[in-house]
Amino acid sequence: MNDYLYLAAQPVLAEVTQFPRIWYAMPLIVAISLVYGATRHERTYDVLVNGFKTFAWIMFFALVILALILAVGYWT
Repeated sequence: MNDYLYLAAQPVLAEVTQFPRIWYAMPLIVAISLVYGATRHERTYDVLVNGFKTFAWIMFFALVILALILAVGYWT
C-alpha cells in the first residue's frame, strides 16, 4: 500500500520540487557579476557598481530569451 501512495505522489512531488531550482541561478548570477566586477576594478564601490550593472545586464538578457521562447511557444 505504501508503494502505491509513493508512486501516485511522484508526479506531484516532481512538480513541487522542480520550480524552486530556478532560484539557484540568482546566487550564481550575483557571484559571477561580483567576480567580473572585481577583475575590472579594485575599489569596493566600483566592484559593487560594476557587479550590479552586470547583474542587471544578465537578468535583462535572460528575460529577453525567456520572452522569445514564450513567444515562439505561443505561435506554434
